[in-house]
Amino acid sequence: MIRALIAALIALPLTAQACGGPDAPCEIASGTYHLALPDGPAKGVLLHLHGGGGKASATIKGRTATAGLARGYAVIAPQGWQPENRWPRDWSVTAKGISYQRDDIAFLREVLADVAARHGLTPKPLLLSGFSRGGSMVWDVACRAPDLADAYAPFAGAFWDHLPERCKAPVALFHSHGWTDRVVPLEGRSFFEGKVIQGDVWASLAILRQTNGCANRQPKTSFATEGLMLRNWSDCKAGRIDLLLHPGGHAAPKNWATLALDWFEARMTESINE
Repeated sequence: MIRALIAALIALPLTAQACGGPDAPCEIASGTYHLALPDGPAKGVLLHLHGGGGKASATIKGRTATAGLARGYAVIAPQGWQPENRWPRDWSVTAKGISYQRDDIAFLREVLADVAARHGLTPKPLLLSGFSRGGSMVWDVACRAPDLADAYAPFAGAFWDHLPERCKAPVALFHSHGWTDRVVPLEGRSFFEGKVIQGDVWASLAILRQTNGCANRQPKTSFATEGLMLRNWSDCKAGRIDLLLHPGGHAAPKNWATLALDWFEARMTESINE
């Protein structure tokens, strides 16, 4: 009987096994992702993109994912993958001089569709966040496919050159950046003798202010507290832009996820009350 039970277990198809944990990614035709669910019904979804060269299996165990779960959010961590490129664990950020094998806007849509079909999880409300190259991908999605998420929270990454002239529609965006970041400086930097150029955060913000119809170049409010500096463009015709600067380098302050989720929930409350 024991031998028969073992044989039956071995014969089970792989599709019968659960997926999503750090050691068991969910596979779809265009790639893989990890998923973590909170105790009880999810109050929303946090879709977080790792930095260049990162691993989604580590992201799903990281501080941002842990904070999201503690707040009652389902967390999705897709794997960046461009197998023929110099850095294969990357995102298809729009940039001159770089081509990609996978369209990651399409990939993210496929991930969300699979999460709904496989796990019965409706990805609403949805916050798309990302770090470094993942942050740049968040900017790309916000500009080129603004309907994908309800709000956007990139950190340590913005557009790459060539910058878009204008985005498709207004969005709510919370950008965070380290004042002493040398990997992705606020003004960007160039690679390969100027053939590839990181975009300028200030220029990225200007493009989004124009798209959102912000009343003024300068923020409506700005203040500093506990080593953090915040600037808020809350007088835009549609959407809202918030900028958080911290004194560190290429990283987020330890409480970044809490700040981002507080901001997200405030935006969702505003949407309900409109």
